[in-house]
Amino acid sequence: MAELSQKKNSMLTLMFALLAACMAFQLNASMLSPVLVTIAKELGSNDAQVGLSQTAFFTSAALFSLFLPRLSDIKGRKKVLTIMLFIMTIGTVLAALAPNIVVLYIARIIQGVSGPVVPLCLLMLSHEVKDVKKYGMLMGIVTAVNGGIAGIDAIAGGLLATYCGFRSVFWVIAIVAALSTYFVHRYASESKPSEGTKMDWLGVLFIVLTVAALLLALNEAGNLAHANWIKVIGLTIFAGMCFILFWKTEKISKQPLVTTVHLKTRATWALLLTTLLTMTGIFAVVNGLVMSLAQNPEIGFGLEADWASLILLTPYALIGWLIGPFAGRLAPSLGYNNVLKLGLIGCVISILIIMFYGIDSLPILIIGVLALGVFYAGMANIILNGLGVVLSPKENLGFLPGMNAGAFNLGAGLSFALLPAVQMISGYTVEGYFNGMLLGLIITILALFCSFFIPRPVDAEV
Repeated sequence: MAELSQKKNSMLTLMFALLAACMAFQLNASMLSPVLVTIAKELGSNDAQVGLSQTAFFTSAALFSLFLPRLSDIKGRKKVLTIMLFIMTIGTVLAALAPNIVVLYIARIIQGVSGPVVPLCLLMLSHEVKDVKKYGMLMGIVTAVNGGIAGIDAIAGGLLATYCGFRSVFWVIAIVAALSTYFVHRYASESKPSEGTKMDWLGVLFIVLTVAALLLALNEAGNLAHANWIKVIGLTIFAGMCFILFWKTEKISKQPLVTTVHLKTRATWALLLTTLLTMTGIFAVVNGLVMSLAQNPEIGFGLEADWASLILLTPYALIGWLIGPFAGRLAPSLGYNNVLKLGLIGCVISILIIMFYGIDSLPILIIGVLALGVFYAGMANIILNGLGVVLSPKENLGFLPGMNAGAFNLGAGLSFALLPAVQMISGYTVEGYFNGMLLGLIITILALFCSFFIPRPVDAEV
């Protein structure tokens, strides 16, 4: 009896630590969503430039996600996660002190070290929980934080931005990040499934250069008519060369970052592509275009940041928080892939509602965003994160969750680079917002198509 009680208390403290870590990371995205307009005003910038600060954060997060989970398998997940959170705290303090947009970019890049927080937490959880149904439910609880902290973060971000300026938001995030660093160090348990293995740093270098070059090329291409296409082509060629070097390095390395055999499987490329497309299609629709439209006084609804957060982001995050654990619990029974497809179909319908009816009607806009909270934050997001863990090869558990986290952050960064860029072609007009959302819709449909290629995680289902 005493042993059972001790295990229960141990699990509670572990969940507390993991939720604190995910919360600290998520605040950097969801708490800032209603603050972007305020940042633009206070730093003398514009929506597109401030949107690039989001891109800088998610790009950095994508790059660090490529290798930190694998490093944590070798050096210790608790140790690596604690260091990640500490560095994120430093970056957040710098963001709070930023005198201009350039320093804000640098701060957001530093914060991006925290990119693979969620997959690391799920790996630590799977190490402790072997029952697939229990793991599915707890996975849903941890991952639901990715959709927002039950809406409180959005409300707080909006209120702080309205009455205290954007810097106060970063100070609050810094406090939460510092506390989460302590909680993980104090309560999380250590695991090193690949202890003694050498880290493939040469492979890390080539894959990071590949993804970084591709991101720079895509960001430049996102400028459309104003893009330097010679630069785009050059970066794309460079990325291709680096990937070839990465492939050759992995084939001859005795302890590769990832074997080429794993890269060729549908469990890898289909999942990563689905995650990338899902995030690119949806993230900036809710956190960028919808929030900008809601606060636009001319063709939008002229809401203050706090009020826009309260009626849009709060319901979105809250419903995702509530649905997430149920989606995670049902996945082992109904099938991870089936729940994912249902979520993506719902996302497509939700974006259509926002595009054709929500732009002109605030009540319908709220309904559309609420539906996205159900189908994306509560379902698709949960299952995509979970699949990264349950489809990962047993001999290299950190590989796929890390790559998947990179795809999440890469997609979020691309979303803020591409969708607002398309919107700005027509400016702050109904047509501009519609076109930005149309691009998001097309990309989300492609994500749904790719999801049919993801193999079923037999071992994680009943």
